Parts: sequence; structure tokens; C-alpha cells
Amino acid sequence: MASFADLAAKPQEATRGGPVPPVKGVELNGQVVLKILQHCTEALPQMVTGQLLGLDVGQTLEVTDCFAFPTTVAAEDGDEENAGATYQLDMMRCLREVNVDNNTVGWYQSAAMGTFQTAELIETFVNYHENIKKCVCLIYDPHRSQRGSLGLRAIRLKDSFINLFKQEKLSGKELREANISWKDVFVDVPVKVQNSPLAQALVAELEHDNLATASDYDRMNLSVMPFMEKNIQSLIDCVDDLVGEQQKVTMYHKNVARQAQQVAAWLQKRRQENQARRAAGEELLPEEDPTLFKPLPEPNLLDNYLVTSQISTFCDQLNTASMGTIEKLYVADALQKGAQ
Repeated sequence: MASFADLAAKPQEATRGGPVPPVKGVELNGQVVLKILQHCTEALPQMVTGQLLGLDVGQTLEVTDCFAFPTTVAAEDGDEENAGATYQLDMMRCLREVNVDNNTVGWYQSAAMGTFQTAELIETFVNYHENIKKCVCLIYDPHRSQRGSLGLRAIRLKDSFINLFKQEKLSGKELREANISWKDVFVDVPVKVQNSPLAQALVAELEHDNLATASDYDRMNLSVMPFMEKNIQSLIDCVDDLVGEQQKVTMYHKNVARQAQQVAAWLQKRRQENQARRAAGEELLPEEDPTLFKPLPEPNLLDNYLVTSQISTFCDQLNTASMGTIEKLYVADALQKGAQ
């Protein structure tokens, strides 16, 4: 997807006389939500992705249609990458012929247990950003949706982080100077589902008199052990990864301290040599930093930021699940007392 995003992306018109304002809201058509849910759910356990089409209205992206990317595209010459790009362009051309919005405004992808903070996702964002200044990624979590809530969220990258990523300035010093923390990598964009008045009238006409459905009763299910267990296991794995990243930073500081000691010892020895040469009337040697002791490059903190962001996502999911379960327990207890 990331490799041929620039082929299918259509440049959006920049704001005259200033930078392009960031996206502050996403409006989804109900049909788009149903397409995304169906595609991601039917493909389980495989993670899939697709294209978002719509309009750019001010600081709001109106997503009016979407189509799925095939998992594998057959190519006569064996070049599946170009075959995928060709399929994407053909789909957009066909949609344009039937008067459907064919302007690219981003893409959607499924994620297992909210795991989407990856370097590949950032690279895809950067590829899209080359041609589309306003684009979002819709993340759909089928596992979370199975628990009675719509696991759909829209994210984008912060503009200042994109600039640093393009310049490959991701060391600790450069990120601190830019005032970018792990919370500033991904920005959540509010999502609103918008249906036409005719669709709302049709739903009201087809609605049954009995409003209670099977999904309503499923919300009272108190079993959260599988979901909590997977979240905690994923959280433990992320903590192990974070410890590994911290060890890299610790090793860097140890190497810097060791190099500083070597430089200090070298300077002391050089000064002693210069004292002896001064006493003998010889020319003094320079006391500048030797080329042997070059400054050590700071480690890249991108992986550290991504792991920290992923840990935050798992903690939020655990907090939401546990609080929802506690509320259900209180409701179940009140119902039992009322029945007695």
C-alpha cells in the first residue's frame, strides 16, 4: 500500500497565502462504515486495508466511499507491487465513470487489539503526505468491536513530526529541541457518522417495535477474561520491548561517559608532554580534541516512542474494559436484589 500510494493519490489544492490547515474532524457515511466493518471482519484473522474516498471541506474530511485492497493481486510479469497500483488506479477510474467521489483522502486498515503504532504506518503517512496534505487513517479493531463498542478511530501524524521524520532527525536531542514527545506522534481526529435524511427515514421505517436485540443482551456479558488476558500479554511484550529500548539509551550514555574519560586522560597526557616540550624549548603540540574521539551519535528514539504509545493504548483499553465490567457488575447486583 505504501509503495504505490503516490500513484493513486490526487494532489489537493493548498490554501493560498499560507500553510494547509490540519484536519480537525472526519465525517463518515454510514455505507462506508458498513463496508469497512464487513471487509475487516470477514478477513479475520488476516489484517487488511483499503482506500478512503471523499471530499476535503475546510478542516473536515467527508468520507463518502471506500474500496478494499486485495490481499494478493495476480500479475503476469510477477510484479505484484505494480499490479496493486494498477488495480487501485483502475478502481478509481471506474468510480469516476459512475460519478462517485474518487478523491483520495486516506486509507483504512484493521488492527488486532489496537496494535497499529508501527514504523510502516508512519512511512505510509509520509508517502501520502507528499501528494495529499490532508489525509487520515481509519483504524478498525474487530476484537474490540466484538465486545459491544465500535472500535473505529481516525488518526493522523503531527506536521512537526513529519518534518523531522523526513529530515531523519529523530535523536533524543533533536526531538527535545522540537518539543515533541511520544504523545505528539499520532493525533486522534474526532469521527462522526453522518447519514443522509433519506437513509435515516428508511432505518426508522424498517425499525421493529421490539427495540431489544441480541446485541443489546450481549452488552451485559460479564466475561472479559479473553480480552483482558490478550491485552495484558501484549502489554507485557511491549514492556519488554521498552526495557530493550531503554537499555540502548543507557548503553549510549555509558559509552559517552567512557569516551569523556578517555578524552580527559588524553588531554592530561598531552598537557604533560607540552610542559616537557616547553621546558626543552620545543614547539607545543595542539590540545584540541583528537579526531580519534568523534562524538557518538545519539540512538534513534522512534521505536521508543512507538512502544510507549502502544503501551498507552493497551492501558486505555484495559481501563475501559475494567470500568465497563465494574458497571455491569453493579447493574447485575441491583437486578438480583430487585428480583429478590
